[in-house]
Amino acid sequence: MTTAAPRRYLMCRPTHFAVTYRINPWMDPTAPYDNALAVSQWETLRRTFLGLGHTVELIEPLPGLPDMVFAANGATVVDGKVLAVQFRDAERADEAPAYKAWFENAGFPVFDSKHTNEGEGDILLAGDVLLAGTGFRTAHAAHAQTQEVFGRPVISLQLVDPAYYHLDTALCVLDERNIAYLPSAFSPGSQEVLRRLFPDAVLATPADAEVLGLNAVSDGRTVVLPVQATELTAALQAAGYETVGVDVSELRKAGGGPKCCTLEVRS
Repeated sequence: MTTAAPRRYLMCRPTHFAVTYRINPWMDPTAPYDNALAVSQWETLRRTFLGLGHTVELIEPLPGLPDMVFAANGATVVDGKVLAVQFRDAERADEAPAYKAWFENAGFPVFDSKHTNEGEGDILLAGDVLLAGTGFRTAHAAHAQTQEVFGRPVISLQLVDPAYYHLDTALCVLDERNIAYLPSAFSPGSQEVLRRLFPDAVLATPADAEVLGLNAVSDGRTVVLPVQATELTAALQAAGYETVGVDVSELRKAGGGPKCCTLEVRS
């Protein structure tokens, strides 16, 4: 476990949160949702990060983009460079230029994505390497561009379970040397890669993955994760991590958890 350092996060208030279309297995447009509850749960998450000593910056939510709250999909930011995104689904396409403009206005060099690429949803920094998911959203070809932009080795991982369509729903980077993940979300070859790279990984149960327990945010010492993921919480504590449970169950109706709401800005 590494020493926690203050992190810089970008978040988007779920002012316009709704579940009005279906682009992943979690979404049911016929089921009720509570926008006020989603905002309240998100605000608790934001305050949790502030309480841990992290910086939280905000991007303005835009009408008509109910999934813009899921800031992790807005970019990948490593070493002060930004790889912009290109969404698979038309419903989210207009989020991409909004996030790109935010980073350009903040003075970051921004590289346009040449392929479907959904940001930190599928590209996670783990020590010196980038773990990159493919199979449902981010195109495999985007992994090569990711390596060219950031100059860091990229490890491609094949996702096979539609419920875990983004890497950050099936795997959480805990610190520079370790991860937590759900083995069954990955192809056999990718499972073997993860076992070789992270022999001491924390393995999640299917029950905890089903409440998006792996969609968690770690600063290297404290892991912020859905309060419903009880077995994972215990496993993380046994491995020496501190945990903070949050309830973002309303946002889970659109397929998102703490990590989906949180884009790390690495200068």
